[in-house]
Amino acid sequence: MPLEKLKWVYLILLSIVWGSSFILIKKGLVGLSAIEVGSFRIIFAAVFLILIGFKSIMKIKKSQWKWMLLVGFLGNFFPVYLFSFAETEIDSAVASILNATTPLMTLIFGAMFFKAVFNQNKIIGVAVGLLGTAGLILSGASINPDQNYLYSLLVIIAASCYAMNVNILKTHMSGISPLGIAAGSFTVLLIPTLMILLFSGFFEKDLSNIVLHHSIGYVAILGVIGTGVAMIIFNKLVQISDPVFTTSVTYTIPVVALGWGILDGEVFSAWQLLSAFVILIGVFIVNRSKKVFSKFRKQAT
Repeated sequence: MPLEKLKWVYLILLSIVWGSSFILIKKGLVGLSAIEVGSFRIIFAAVFLILIGFKSIMKIKKSQWKWMLLVGFLGNFFPVYLFSFAETEIDSAVASILNATTPLMTLIFGAMFFKAVFNQNKIIGVAVGLLGTAGLILSGASINPDQNYLYSLLVIIAASCYAMNVNILKTHMSGISPLGIAAGSFTVLLIPTLMILLFSGFFEKDLSNIVLHHSIGYVAILGVIGTGVAMIIFNKLVQISDPVFTTSVTYTIPVVALGWGILDGEVFSAWQLLSAFVILIGVFIVNRSKKVFSKFRKQAT
């Protein structure tokens, strides 16, 4: 399949998988704390990726592990915990909407630190997407006044981590296989995450509790599919596309998350659905232009 079409296939797959992740976090929080949800998510993903990617891990050069460590913490560790804590106070769909600031952060950090060059269409597309995101946030706040929107800052921080991560992946890790990046980055997270879980108080709970079992089951799906498999697809997308297109997945994720939220009884308005449509228009504008990322790669080398 031509790369131009393949990148859209990956984008749609990630939209579905990551759009479903927010409701899985919400379900996990029923029986687990935010720290426990984040820890189990990383542990399940790490075990899965190490098992299927052991050979790829062995091919990683010693000089590349410093970048692997950085990618592990920026792209997974911090965001996983930040989203878990955020969803203790805001709806799952709202968290996914706030995550749509990632492309803007990617553009800003790319220009500031990675010498990225973006044309006018990409800037306009990001702006339109953010306009739709703002509409979703404002309309959500009006129909959910009891939610603590200070926790939305945690999602913005997570989005900034994702933005730095995707630029690092593109500039410093293009020579490593997508599976190798995913497996290697989670390998470095396994021990610190196990330590966090050990001191989280989880093992003092009634481990026979059926609600606890259900929550762990939801997080297991989240870790293996929503994190492990998704990271492999994401890393493939990074290698065949540019950072702004890659992170535009955060514009389509809220559409899926809104659907899950409605099914789970979360309240949404017609304005939110209209704003979701504006977001999709932003994605279209971002990707109308010809690829201009070749200059980015040349300047980074």
